[in-house]
Amino acid sequence: MRPNTSLLSSIGALVGLVASSEQPDSSGLQVPLSSSDEICVHPSYQVQIISSSPLVMYIKDFLTAQECAHLRAISINSFRHSVVADGKRSAQRTSQSTYVESDHVVRCIEERALAFQGHDVQPSQLEPLQLVKYAPGEHYHFHADWFSDPAYKLAVNGGNRVSSFFAYIYVRNDTTGGGTNFPLLSPPVSDRWCDVVDCDEPYNRGLTFRPVEGNAVYWENLHPEDGSGNQKTLHAGLPVTAGEKIGMNIWTRQAPLSDEAVAGLHDYPDL
Repeated sequence: MRPNTSLLSSIGALVGLVASSEQPDSSGLQVPLSSSDEICVHPSYQVQIISSSPLVMYIKDFLTAQECAHLRAISINSFRHSVVADGKRSAQRTSQSTYVESDHVVRCIEERALAFQGHDVQPSQLEPLQLVKYAPGEHYHFHADWFSDPAYKLAVNGGNRVSSFFAYIYVRNDTTGGGTNFPLLSPPVSDRWCDVVDCDEPYNRGLTFRPVEGNAVYWENLHPEDGSGNQKTLHAGLPVTAGEKIGMNIWTRQAPLSDEAVAGLHDYPDL
């Protein structure tokens, strides 16, 4: 069956981030927004269905340019080499990552992610936002975001990861490669997708999203019938061949995360 590519909605919310005062510093980077800008006005964004099983949606303009610049500014010196499920560095994942400290911009993005998922998802179910940076040659091999090890999905720790957003917050102008590949999903048919989907990717390699700054991919990780992990959500961060890409993970758990669990996430193994 072809994926449903109909437009779901163009959503404009009343509350979101106003960030027009953010200006570049002498290095060309945007400087963090000041506390006087704590008004949240969500951007209008468009949502399109890529797959219904698992549910995968593409979100155009999920982040504003000011939000992307702010996230870069507050995280510039905090990246470290990413680890995998055993807490160690691996050739499977060669990117760098960092958790983002909460501020009014981060809270605005979190509100947007919660509203997208409906009224039943609580703020306490969100993990802290994580940024991942890919330089030339860096990648993250095929993996799923849901946990297979029972030790990582205990109810006291919030359970498993119900859903994922992966948003592109920075894509250098000369960037090539660095797509997000779902090898078990069929790519859409229409060439109107080619601005965000790599239409040159061989069909048998599945679906590859191009890194487009400000846009995001959303998917649900678990089978709704029994809560088990959906193998079709297997995906990879393909190698950047030139330039640089920074993405953002927003993960939602099945249940609230305790304060202790949130505090421990900074040393928590990534999958």
